[in-house]
Amino acid sequence: MTTTATMAVSGIDDQKTAVPAPATTSIRHLVALDVDGTLVDHDGNMSASVRDAARAVVDAGHEVIIATGRSLGAVLPVVEHVGLTRGYAVCSNGGVTLRLDPSLELGYEIINRETFSPREALTTLREKIPGARFALEDANGNFLSTSRFQDASFGIMAQGVDFAHLLEAQAVRVVVNSAEASTAEFAAAIDAAGLHGVTYAVGWSAWLDIAAAGVTKASALEKLRASLGLDAGLTVAVGDGSNDVEMLRWAARGVAMGQAEDDVKAAANEVTASVYEDGAAAILRSLLTTD
Repeated sequence: MTTTATMAVSGIDDQKTAVPAPATTSIRHLVALDVDGTLVDHDGNMSASVRDAARAVVDAGHEVIIATGRSLGAVLPVVEHVGLTRGYAVCSNGGVTLRLDPSLELGYEIINRETFSPREALTTLREKIPGARFALEDANGNFLSTSRFQDASFGIMAQGVDFAHLLEAQAVRVVVNSAEASTAEFAAAIDAAGLHGVTYAVGWSAWLDIAAAGVTKASALEKLRASLGLDAGLTVAVGDGSNDVEMLRWAARGVAMGQAEDDVKAAANEVTASVYEDGAAAILRSLLTTD
């Protein structure tokens, strides 16, 4: 889920939770996992139950892919916590895809970036949402922002620039936040803006993430699924936010978290418990009993 409360993984309950032995599975699922509101709560904490279940699914040989609105630097701690050293991660709501490989100098490489010109969207939203703050992730992985806008989901410190500078950049991800508008007012302003040629998702607060047209977590995951030759019928996705809707619809087994809004739940095949009740762990454990 995309949110102003997005945090790096800040703590894990050390209590061990029993999970089935991670014997290698004969049926390999592609398991796409959202981060905020799914693997970690809104304070950035991942429970031991979720951590241990995720690691067991990785060890069993399933293709686990972290799929998040977070940018690169903010997703790497999550990848580490769930025990992923090889495989893939989808960042920036599908705008960036990483290949994980411990033999590489950084432990990963960027294999795809989807960029777009943010000029029209930014100009329109500045008019519709007075006082909004803007930030964008550029094609080189830098973050640029107005009004000293910073957020943990950026993964790095944003460089302060004027609004005109943002208009000239090629963006992977654009973030818009308003401290003045209510969530309802913010959503209404976005509707009135009539954005074209971009994909966008509104978070649970007055927060908007924008990606290139047609780019979502689902679009990036489908490219990976096809390249890996995995069965579309063995795809699982777990998420809780509006930026997870396409991913939940894409998966053969789309699972919404218990605290998700009704429209997110409607996009899923099933609903698990909330993030505070380790709903993701229950779904992950269910994959360990599948032959």
